[in-house]
Amino acid sequence: MGNVLDQPEVTTTALPSQQYQRYLLWASLLWKKRLRLGLCGFVGAVLSVAIALSLPKEFQSTARLMPPENPAGTGASILASLSGGSLSPGAAAIGSSMMGARVIGATFVGVLQSRTIQDRLIDRFDLRKVYHCRTYIDARKNLASRTVLDNDRMSGIISISVTDTDPKRARDLAAAYVEELNNLVNQLSTSSARREREFLEGRLKEVKKNLDDATRELSQFSSSNATLDVQDQGKVMLTAAADVQGELIAAESELRGLQSIYGVDNVRVRAVEGRIAELRSQLEKMSGSKGTADSDLSSDQLYPSLRQLPRLGATYYDLYRQTKIQETVYEVLTNEYELAKVQEAKEIPAVKVLDIPDVPERKSFPPRTLIVIAGTFVAFLLAAVQILAADAWTRLAVDHPLKDSVNRTWRNRKFWKHDPSAG
Repeated sequence: MGNVLDQPEVTTTALPSQQYQRYLLWASLLWKKRLRLGLCGFVGAVLSVAIALSLPKEFQSTARLMPPENPAGTGASILASLSGGSLSPGAAAIGSSMMGARVIGATFVGVLQSRTIQDRLIDRFDLRKVYHCRTYIDARKNLASRTVLDNDRMSGIISISVTDTDPKRARDLAAAYVEELNNLVNQLSTSSARREREFLEGRLKEVKKNLDDATRELSQFSSSNATLDVQDQGKVMLTAAADVQGELIAAESELRGLQSIYGVDNVRVRAVEGRIAELRSQLEKMSGSKGTADSDLSSDQLYPSLRQLPRLGATYYDLYRQTKIQETVYEVLTNEYELAKVQEAKEIPAVKVLDIPDVPERKSFPPRTLIVIAGTFVAFLLAAVQILAADAWTRLAVDHPLKDSVNRTWRNRKFWKHDPSAG
């Protein structure tokens, strides 16, 4: 008995498989029906062109925002609380900037998606009329479907893309998103600097009202009593009264000398007596009488007397002191208010525009070439499937279960439609 290894090898030729033969039959059948396939493809292309041309053009405008700056200490404090305070200064700084930028960026995207901004844009551009909507809910849905908000996690850049049939309106809507975001962030800021600024703003209004009232009272008092500066006014009046008193003493001495020489009926004596009477009248007006110390300024007085100045001075300096106090408080609060505004501007996340939206020059939808190619391909594919399915159906035997079941169902359906017993 020979060794099996020594037996000659039997070589066989690989025949085409049954699947390969099926593919050849399909290709041959489709080649025979090529005119029908071409006609279906042509009809599909025509319909695709009609559909592509009937779709309205849409334009997309995009605005890009820089990643907002992180308020000092926000991210660092969060990381420190999560890590138990074991982070190094460098890691804390890096983590603070990354976490803060992501949190604020996500907050900005949430604010952009809020109903408040959507309603402002709807009212601003009358979008209910543009989108042919009667309610705000439908207008918000249409606006949201035409708006794409993207927050890049790596760079932190926020993209706002708005699609509209009008390229200028698409640009204006994207710009309005940025503007309304900035307004709403400033309005809803709850930083400590903002609360301080609001408190100082209220205090400034109160102090300004008090200052106006004190100034008005002081001016009315000064006008009714002819007091400008009681201290300086008293010094001037004392000096003037002393001068008048000196002139009066000199005139009286001159009168006594003239009376001893010329007598009482002399013209010069009468002239000196008249001058003495005038000096006494002026001195009485300056000094005032005891009865006028507590009375108001009479209509014939141009200025208060020396007896009235102490009483007027007390009231005047009280009003003047209140005015100066309110003025000082107002100046201090004004300086603090300006500092609070600067600090608030530092703490509020600023909306920095990287790319302003522009008027799109090309449409973003519809992709007409792609629609025509896809429609032609689908029509060609459906025609090929129909041809292959019809050929497969005709190749089935008459007694095949599937074919028999379909024929029976079809006959019953036809019999139900055309019942001969139906009168």
